[in-house]
Amino acid sequence: MDELSIILIRGIGSGSVFALLAMSLNVIFNASGILNFAQGHLLVVAGVLAFLWYPEGGGVVIWLLCLLAVAAGMAVLTGFQGLLTLLPLRSSVEQHSWIVTTLAASIITGALVTLSMGPNALSVKNPFGTFSFAGTQVPYIYLGLIALTVIVYLALRWFQRTFLVGLALSALSQDLEAARAAGAATRQLQVLSFAIAGVVLGLTGFLGASVIGISESNALQYLIFGFIVAVVGGLGNNTGALIAGPIFGVLLMYVTYEWGNQLQTPLAVAVIVAVLMLRPQGIFGRPHARRV
Repeated sequence: MDELSIILIRGIGSGSVFALLAMSLNVIFNASGILNFAQGHLLVVAGVLAFLWYPEGGGVVIWLLCLLAVAAGMAVLTGFQGLLTLLPLRSSVEQHSWIVTTLAASIITGALVTLSMGPNALSVKNPFGTFSFAGTQVPYIYLGLIALTVIVYLALRWFQRTFLVGLALSALSQDLEAARAAGAATRQLQVLSFAIAGVVLGLTGFLGASVIGISESNALQYLIFGFIVAVVGGLGNNTGALIAGPIFGVLLMYVTYEWGNQLQTPLAVAVIVAVLMLRPQGIFGRPHARRV
């Protein structure tokens, strides 16, 4: 019973990271139709910034200032990457240069992280300590990640339904060509979607840096798991990501506890294959109407 409780809380906490990654993928996908393959490495960059910027012995105020600084820095970096990705796309996302561009950004970012910080995982201090649960010590950060997932989900929902810019981003997800014909500044809005995704990655990487592996070698795994959560939840559907992320995290934690890390990736592939065979649009996604 104690083991099951630990699997649940750690699984939901780590699954929250995958849910946040999936939401950041969804924000860009809804606005541009692009899947940003660099987002696993950008999450690692946010963790590296947490390692470099958070001072020893800093209080809550310093921690919050560093959190906001990392979120702002990641917004600028990801927005710039988005601008470079979108530049070759003249008028339609049916061009596929974004695949090469985002893969190149992923590889270059990973190389820079390795050159500057080395290949080993960075040890980032846990600023909030642990609490006793089922006879073991669990970092408070797991609870923070769960709370951050809900906050980001509600914030994105509020932004997209309240502000004119948010409504315009929603319009892009409905019909890009119609939004462009109506006079929406589609290119600027798409760059903004990259910046918003950068904020989500910055918050996630900084908060979770002490409980996730911050190294270049883990970036691809984060991207794959975030992508699986996005697809299983329904690509572009943040509600699906919010639900699918913790479930997927608990499943991975249970497999790791019972059979070890080596079965994580096969399980992840099995999950996405099974879901796509039964519901190609994802569990919470809707089939797209086909124009005739």
